[in-house]
Amino acid sequence: MSEVILKTPQQLALMRHAGQLLTQVFAHLDDFIRPGVSTLQINDKADAFIVEVLKARPASKGQYGFAYSLNTSVDHVVCHGVPSAQHVLTAGSIINVDITLEHGGYIADSSKMYAVDTIGEAAQRLVDTTYAALWEGIRQVRPGATLGDVGHAIQRHAEAAGYNVVREYCGHGIGRQMHEAPEVLHYGHKGSGLVLRPGMVFTIEPMVNQGGRGVRTLKDGWTVITRDGGLSAQWEHTVAVTAQGVEVLTLREEERGMLP
Repeated sequence: MSEVILKTPQQLALMRHAGQLLTQVFAHLDDFIRPGVSTLQINDKADAFIVEVLKARPASKGQYGFAYSLNTSVDHVVCHGVPSAQHVLTAGSIINVDITLEHGGYIADSSKMYAVDTIGEAAQRLVDTTYAALWEGIRQVRPGATLGDVGHAIQRHAEAAGYNVVREYCGHGIGRQMHEAPEVLHYGHKGSGLVLRPGMVFTIEPMVNQGGRGVRTLKDGWTVITRDGGLSAQWEHTVAVTAQGVEVLTLREEERGMLP
């Protein structure tokens, strides 16, 4: 992977705007994701909103040959779930919706877990723990900290709850390209890895499994599932290292107050 691209204040402003547009997509979907809705309907609703209302581009569509505007990963699907008219949501499921959006030449990337109607206690605990692990990682981001600090904080929180962090997939730098340097691991050792500097922008997106951390990819070449059939959860934000610490560029309205 190439060298880390530090963003200028002007570039960061464009990324901030793309991030805030992306939060509107999730808000648009919040009341739509429910039993009886197919994952393809979720995709189509988001696509239309991004293109027609926000006048932006669904950045995942066409990336690496992917035909859709977002990923829908349900229950034991870890990541990269493919929207389908045949996959209709049922009560009790959990679903991760992972969306990228480009506006003004810059890309924002975020994902959110949704409970489909009422979910079980075990599923809720996994979702909540994964979300808390994401924020444990985000709170490590500041100039002079390391990517190892971020990964260690996530791993420690997930494993303390009895879960396992998926290691095959990671966060990534982001900007004009969806995937830039550096790779952001969700496990690791404090003080190790790249030292963070103002202007760095990357995603943090831990995938946490209820059972073992093993995964496998289905024959479609996209969908990644848990090897043991256990549930998996993921949350993601795009963050920027600032002189003061961290800015979450994809922060949703309900998350204000998560950082000091």
